[in-house]
Amino acid sequence: MPQNVLYVAGATGYIGREVVKRALKRGYTVHASVRPNSEKALPSNDRLILDIIRADVEKTTFQVPMGSSVISCISSRTGIARDAHKVDYQMNMSLLNCARASNAEVFLMLSAICVQKPKLAFQHAKLKFEDALQTSGLNYSIVRPTAYFKSLTGQVERVIQNRPFLFFGKGTETACTPISKRDLAEFMLDTIHQPASWNKIIPIGGPQPALTPADMAAIISKIYDKPTITRSISPKIFDVFRALLAPLTPISQWAREKSELMNIGKYYATESMLVWDAINGHYDAEQTPSTGQDTFYDHVLKMRESGCVETVD
Repeated sequence: MPQNVLYVAGATGYIGREVVKRALKRGYTVHASVRPNSEKALPSNDRLILDIIRADVEKTTFQVPMGSSVISCISSRTGIARDAHKVDYQMNMSLLNCARASNAEVFLMLSAICVQKPKLAFQHAKLKFEDALQTSGLNYSIVRPTAYFKSLTGQVERVIQNRPFLFFGKGTETACTPISKRDLAEFMLDTIHQPASWNKIIPIGGPQPALTPADMAAIISKIYDKPTITRSISPKIFDVFRALLAPLTPISQWAREKSELMNIGKYYATESMLVWDAINGHYDAEQTPSTGQDTFYDHVLKMRESGCVETVD
């Protein structure tokens, strides 16, 4: 059984690229699935073997080496129902079928912590595949990360320009323990060769403490030496937009998809990315496992020092 052979699907995505990069540094031979013309997103390396997959996800065949470990970073970009079914579920199922045929040692799925309270199409698609994976007969690990640094730094330019940092409500109703792409990739690579971590669902975040949007606004303002200027927006704005779209949704796919995007926006505006304590009915930072040492503060500091929106870890 090849202990140092890894198959990475979704290899050109935000986390997938980092998994490939870190795996090569560890000495793995990496087989990476890529779409046509996306090869340049990955580093050139003699131990990197590209698997060019077809764009038709319903007929995708992955060339999974016999006995290898498989990591799926497959995820839909929009989250709307059509994309979620085709990508989060169908494409992952195609990969799972190929992994079973190749007698994969373990299959690790990169999921998301938000599936704990599913309300959205992409969450249900991920959960449907999680169920299929758990009953597949393969060893598996389902990793549910909290929030990525990249998704939390979109307002840096606003702060630099002395424009207000926008948040929903008071900016303290939600929180997360964000995790860097480097720490998440290293955690995933550790997990695939730790049998004690197999056949489990594993929530994971970055270093504590948990941060609210107000905390992040203060951190960004401090690092860029700008006054902390904030502006509150009511999450009900998403309901208003949905109401405006409602007359068109029965006849317009565009309106239905826009309405779904409003649902996604409201979800992230009102729900924390932490472990959900179902018994006590609240999100709990203390129950949210942490890994790594990369903090949000350090990430923003690197952004300022490098002059880049997204730093290379």
